[in-house]
Amino acid sequence: MNARPLNVAVIGAGPAGIYASDILSKSGMEVCIDLFEQLPAPYGLVRYGVAPDHPRIKQIIVALYKILQRGDIRLIGNVEVGRDISVAELHEHYDAIIFSTGADTDAPLDIPGVGAPECHGGADFVSWYDGHPDHPRTWDLSAKEVAVIGVGNVALDIARVLAKHPADLMTTEIPANVAAVLAESPVTDVHVFGRRGPAQVKFTPLELRELGKQPDVDVLVDEEDFEYDEGSQAALAASNQQRQVVKALEGYAMQEPEDLTASHRIHIHLFQAPAAVLTDDDGHVRALRTERTRLTGDGNVTGTGEYRDWPVQAVYRAVGYASSPIEGLPFDAERHVVPNEGGRVLGEDGEPLTGIYATGWIRRGPVGLIGSTKSDAQETIANLVSDASAGLLHAKTQDEAQVGHDALIALLESRGIPFTTWEGWELLDAYERELGESCDEVVVTGGESKPRERVKVVSREAMTAISRSTEVPEDLIGQPEADRVPERVADRLKG
Repeated sequence: MNARPLNVAVIGAGPAGIYASDILSKSGMEVCIDLFEQLPAPYGLVRYGVAPDHPRIKQIIVALYKILQRGDIRLIGNVEVGRDISVAELHEHYDAIIFSTGADTDAPLDIPGVGAPECHGGADFVSWYDGHPDHPRTWDLSAKEVAVIGVGNVALDIARVLAKHPADLMTTEIPANVAAVLAESPVTDVHVFGRRGPAQVKFTPLELRELGKQPDVDVLVDEEDFEYDEGSQAALAASNQQRQVVKALEGYAMQEPEDLTASHRIHIHLFQAPAAVLTDDDGHVRALRTERTRLTGDGNVTGTGEYRDWPVQAVYRAVGYASSPIEGLPFDAERHVVPNEGGRVLGEDGEPLTGIYATGWIRRGPVGLIGSTKSDAQETIANLVSDASAGLLHAKTQDEAQVGHDALIALLESRGIPFTTWEGWELLDAYERELGESCDEVVVTGGESKPRERVKVVSREAMTAISRSTEVPEDLIGQPEADRVPERVADRLKG
């Protein structure tokens, strides 16, 4: 073990990185932890990867907030590893590095027509409606009928946001520019497609049940889509959660037609494999073609040769996320993960790279929920602690004064990197809440008035200026609040 504390850099301040930092801080070792995040704000996909009305998002953020609020894990935001600082430089200053950068892009879907302009990646759409600062502020929502490919919670989020009446989203933190576009959307019908049956869908019960509680939105499932083979029965017998999902789907299928009177509808179609996106003579989406499938006995499906065209004007792919490579770090381009064994990152020779670790989706791919993320972190940290106990972990610099937090901060300052801190996040958090409190109450579907808890700031420049309490550039003042800093806040920041 080192005579001084072990200095560890954790890259990515989403749930994976925060849980890994928390577990490491409680490992019994004397350790100093710096948590790096490429955005000015923490929480990763909890803030930028789920819908603002997601039923459990607030509880997750509260748990993550309590961990970081302690102060023993130091947040360094608005710093991109591979751009602002290299992996090699981090290794110079830290004894160990844990990568927890998650998955931020769409997994590919290889079918004809998928390149049409109205065929969108689900991750891109989620980033737009969540106000990700590095994504465009506008979105084409001119389609009346929309297809969503995929049967996971992201597909449900997309379907719900598209079908929901905009007023019912205005009580959330949804950015003003997003609300303005949604208010003009003509969508009436959202079709969600899955290639397998009810025993194989990846929805979780809570999210599926919540889908049917949206005002003036009906959820429809065809009774013909309920088939079970031996593999399906085994899956249901092994999982109470999957049984609850099937029960919810059956409940939607058993609704009486006279009760389905909503102006907006979400249709869930099972045993329909996407075959092609069809376009008109000008190259714009006019339909999604699917092939009817059937079960093969083991829970898998095969095509029947029966095709159907569904009139839609836009298609959203929600078939999974994929991680992005980081310069200076090994990457498996086929699996979209960092090659590793038990969280120890492997080099080209298949041997562990000393002091380099991974956890979360960048380690195992975009599967599993928070519980899986915690299990990943526990294994990764156990291996890191074992390596530290064996005396294997050392920063590469020979100058002990250049190891750890202070030296790294000095390096960022010398490069003019406008990094943010936990204290800066608390300023931005308070400001977004202030924006919400300053808004008029929202009249939701049904006529009830509700307050807004927060309005999310979208511009990276504005987020950084508020977090750093610096003078705000003139072009950020007095413009729409989603992208700019209002004059009253600019005055406050200027002191």
